[in-house]
Amino acid sequence: EILVELDPAELLALDAALEGLEERQRRVVEYRFFGGMSGSEIARVLDVTERTVRRDWVKARAWLYATLYPDEDDGRTKS
Repeated sequence: EILVELDPAELLALDAALEGLEERQRRVVEYRFFGGMSGSEIARVLDVTERTVRRDWVKARAWLYATLYPDEDDGRTKS
């Protein structure tokens, strides 16, 4: 179960950012983040493999973080 407290501004920013994801990735985030569903539950609902759900979750999470926190250092060395 994922329980995160967000202030209204953060919640609105997250909602706007979700619109930029591919449909299935958005649904994976919504089911996991807001619905607290497991990877296997999401896979059943979306009729995909758990591996696909994991891949979508990783991609979506990275994209959302980069979108919501563009000024954060991602830890990579810049040349």
